[in-house]
Amino acid sequence: MSSGPLHLPVLWRETLEGLSLRPGATIVDVTVGLGGHAAGILAATGPEGRLIGLDRDPEALAKAREVLAGYGERARLVQGNFSRFDEALGLKPQSVDGLLADLGVSSLQLDSPLRGFSFARGGPLDMRMGPEGATAKDFLLRVGLEELETVFRDAGEERFARKLARRLKEDAEHFESTADLAAAVARCVPQRGKSHPATRVFLALRMAVNREMPNLREFLERAPVALKKGGRLAIIAFHSTEDRVVKWQGREAWREGPMRAVFKKPRIAGLEELRVNPRSRSAKLRVFEKI
Repeated sequence: MSSGPLHLPVLWRETLEGLSLRPGATIVDVTVGLGGHAAGILAATGPEGRLIGLDRDPEALAKAREVLAGYGERARLVQGNFSRFDEALGLKPQSVDGLLADLGVSSLQLDSPLRGFSFARGGPLDMRMGPEGATAKDFLLRVGLEELETVFRDAGEERFARKLARRLKEDAEHFESTADLAAAVARCVPQRGKSHPATRVFLALRMAVNREMPNLREFLERAPVALKKGGRLAIIAFHSTEDRVVKWQGREAWREGPMRAVFKKPRIAGLEELRVNPRSRSAKLRVFEKI
């Protein structure tokens, strides 16, 4: 049993069912976060099943170690980027029974003002999921105008991408906090519905700073190699850009193998989960099996 408080992530039950867990299985959670899915995996694969967890965020790993401490050597946690999870963990081809990737920012990161992910809580303009690499402010200062426009248009699906890119590049050196950036965006584009005008910009910058789309594509290329025949890959996406990449991979790149979709449509949160955790409303779970 776990020895710390269990954080239940989105689509917890659906994810464990989708992985088709069995006793003795070896599962790799490449975005282990606070250990919620990992604890469920270890409970379902006992008494000899193994969980290997990977995460870029040392703070999240520290929390996960507390949660999973009771499982002893059955749980192994490593800091690293999920894009090359196989290299980071020293995995041999066809050595694992299941892979899980819970994409996007964790509640720990989102709720901490010092991480700079949310304009709702003032903090430094950081947005990194780990301690390495350039911050969001560094990115704004060095990125070219055309590339920034592309980031806002493609990742953020922002209608005013060109106008925003030009304005933010002009003012980037003056931004010191998330509040500064949010205010600059609000001055540049109109309010649409209930969402703050900076919502799409913050999402797009976070994805660019952490290279989320290139990392996802590389992970999808490597995942089938690590899985045993019959092994399953579960991916939870929170944004349409991520989900389109996963959906395309399943329908086009894997059309004739080595993977097949387990469900025709993605699993989404039920009414009870939506009531308890409103963040789950955008989550989509897709599951694939190696054939």
